[in-house]
Amino acid sequence: MTAGAVPAQPVRAQQAAQAALLRTVPDSVLSAEEMDVDLADPAVASVTYRIRQRFSYTYDGPAWQLAHRLVVIPPRQHGDQAVRAYHLAVSDPAATVTWERTADGSPAALVRLDTVPRRLDFDATVVLTRTAGAGPPTLPASALTGRRLLTPTPLTAPDAAITATARSLAAPDPLETALRCCAWVHRRIGYAGGSTDVTTTAAQALAGGRGVCQDHAHVMLALCRAAGVPARYVSGHMTGESASHAWVEVIVPADAGLPGGGARAVALDPCHDRLADQRYVTVATGRDYTEVAPTSGSYRGPGRGTLSTRQRVDVIGTDLIGTGAVTAVGADTA
Repeated sequence: MTAGAVPAQPVRAQQAAQAALLRTVPDSVLSAEEMDVDLADPAVASVTYRIRQRFSYTYDGPAWQLAHRLVVIPPRQHGDQAVRAYHLAVSDPAATVTWERTADGSPAALVRLDTVPRRLDFDATVVLTRTAGAGPPTLPASALTGRRLLTPTPLTAPDAAITATARSLAAPDPLETALRCCAWVHRRIGYAGGSTDVTTTAAQALAGGRGVCQDHAHVMLALCRAAGVPARYVSGHMTGESASHAWVEVIVPADAGLPGGGARAVALDPCHDRLADQRYVTVATGRDYTEVAPTSGSYRGPGRGTLSTRQRVDVIGTDLIGTGAVTAVGADTA
């Protein structure tokens, strides 16, 4: 068993308790058109989300000894974001599930199955709340100088073009450097679905000038690290998106008087060139995509597996400053 993993029996008990919590959440929501709430409005004090995802694998032949990893449940607390309840279901009752923590503290489910059925579904449901004014994630001061978030990875290794650009964008203030990198990536990488894949490096995406949110994040990571600003990849969701989203957290010195650490993580989305506000939900952070891939794994056998995914993000409650009223609102991204 992986160090820090939780045995299967306690996991089953924990899952039952979380499922009971989820049953207390209203299932019906109003449409976004009926409510017309701008989640980026400063008047929104808090937002409660319900996120439902399904990962379906079909196999065209025999498969066995499945070892699968799912990073789809956010940490209990991440800055102003707090998980209220969650549940992960595996369609085959013979599967065993254990849990471990990623390097940055997000839960990772490890699923094992001796004989794999022709179809295998993983269903994840999460209810969480983001509260305005609660502050960004804080880290110890050592995160500002530690090598983990400053050292390039294979996906974020800078080439000569990235190194030269990072030098030209660097400013005395690390947050200003990050903002410049964010805007530069937004201008230089056009969004084009299907133009890259999960193995595309930052240098390749930049040379091609096209990519998806993952590529925007990797290029920004490469630039920030080359400029001496520690940064990490964020895997998560954004309302209005039909798939998972990715952005970047840069690690900068904490504001004077900020409790809880000597550094803070500021979230920037280079795909849209903006700060990640309450429209965003963080699932996990890591050095790059490979550390926090939502679904990954291996199996033995001649069968070929095909993945299909589906997700829905509902905003099921908003609390407006000065009213104290909680209102239901839905946003379907299936």
